[in-house]
Amino acid sequence: MGFAALTDSYPWDAIAPYAERARRHPQGAVDLSVGTPVDPTPAVVQEALIAAADAPGYPTTHGTADVRETVAGWFARRRGVVGLDPQAVLPTVGSKEAVALLPSLVGAGPGDVVVHPEIAYPTYDVGARLAGATPLATDEVAQWESRSDVKLVWLNSPANPHGAVRSVEELAKVVAAARRVGAVVVSDECYAELAWEDPYRTGGVPSLLDPRVSGGSHEGLLVAYSLSKQSNLAGYRAAFLAGDPALVADLVRLRRHMGMIVPAPVQAAMVAALSDDAHVSAQRERYGARRRILVEGVTAAGLVIDHSEAGLYLWVRPEGPAQDCWHTVADLADLGILVGPGAFYGPAGSGHVRMALTATDERVAQAAARLQGA
Repeated sequence: MGFAALTDSYPWDAIAPYAERARRHPQGAVDLSVGTPVDPTPAVVQEALIAAADAPGYPTTHGTADVRETVAGWFARRRGVVGLDPQAVLPTVGSKEAVALLPSLVGAGPGDVVVHPEIAYPTYDVGARLAGATPLATDEVAQWESRSDVKLVWLNSPANPHGAVRSVEELAKVVAAARRVGAVVVSDECYAELAWEDPYRTGGVPSLLDPRVSGGSHEGLLVAYSLSKQSNLAGYRAAFLAGDPALVADLVRLRRHMGMIVPAPVQAAMVAALSDDAHVSAQRERYGARRRILVEGVTAAGLVIDHSEAGLYLWVRPEGPAQDCWHTVADLADLGILVGPGAFYGPAGSGHVRMALTATDERVAQAAARLQGA
């Protein structure tokens, strides 16, 4: 896929005919495809945004001290990462732009390799190609641990689309191998607050910056995190990178040239969101209730759920012989249910579809009822 191919099309455009098919259902379509939040932005966050609305001057690229200190405190409180240097925090305009730009910003280019998960959010691949580097889709450390051309290794845990979680041991193995070849490791942990199964539901999702993973040093390591999912802030484009102070300092200098700055009111909203755990717990309960209802419907329909122990999606396939995901998309569209084709996430995903938990209670209940033949 070259630059022309990237500009010619966008994968999600391909589901338009199936969306039209789903809309023909007598009770309308239930859209479980993209996964955009539908619940209200928490009042505590809205109030912080409004209070900071008078912002005539330029904000700083590195973010306010409040943002950086709040992120460091959040890592200690919620992720088991104590002692994160606030200087090693950088707010970003959502996490997608960070994913797309990071290969370029860490100096990857022609002759370099960017490793990303075998089944993965397409932007990891796109970011590598925009930098002129070569993407390598694999979950096996053995496929790259002896290569001197590996510049960047992406992790995604909990993963989009399939919700699998990497253990402390798995993460530590990646870190050790990357350090041997001099590669940067970046872990996209945007779904970390949404674990459904133990040990992660009670014990938390391990972070790349956890001392059990990092060995007590954040050198060569970055975590990407977004408030879109945990706090219904997709419209705010509120996210951050954190980890290696030297890497973050380089990123700040480059992003100053690019004008990649999070607006001051959004930075204030981030402080409010990351300081308040109550709304996160409430949102987790909402998604958990929807998940239970949708799981019941999916199971009753004879479909199989793989992984999905965390995150905002169910990774679903028909029981029995493998079926191309587009057939499953069509079958569900006939029920008025629109889902995401697994092929969007790489060839290894082509037998599955992704169902999002981000529709309203009424729409999720309607989908479950249709799956059960009601």
